[in-house]
Amino acid sequence: QVQLVESGGGLVQAGGSLRLSCAASGRTFSSYAMGWFRQAPGEEREFVATITWSGGSTYYADSVMGRFTISRDNAKNTVYLQMNSLKPEDTAVYYCAAELTTGWGSRRWYEYDYWGQGTQVTVSS
Repeated sequence: QVQLVESGGGLVQAGGSLRLSCAASGRTFSSYAMGWFRQAPGEEREFVATITWSGGSTYYADSVMGRFTISRDNAKNTVYLQMNSLKPEDTAVYYCAAELTTGWGSRRWYEYDYWGQGTQVTVSS
């Protein structure tokens, strides 16, 4: 079992920044990949970013490339999502997720094994 708790969401003006955190517990954090997804009202869950077990590789959705950065601190069992140059279309509930099968991450939400409860990010225009 893996427990994931997100924090850091909130309300920010367009062009601003937020940093999301996701604290993990229950299994060896450095053995699995982590991902961030988001879901806006009436929309499907959308891939945002993923990072491999070691942190050596990261992948991003085209919509956030160059603006968002995923990172992890295996000593703190935490993954981060630094979000800069935020746009109103980034408004969504953001979820972190753990992928234990390969440790390499995925863009597909159904390949993740555990999910956090989500944190709301609202970007005003």
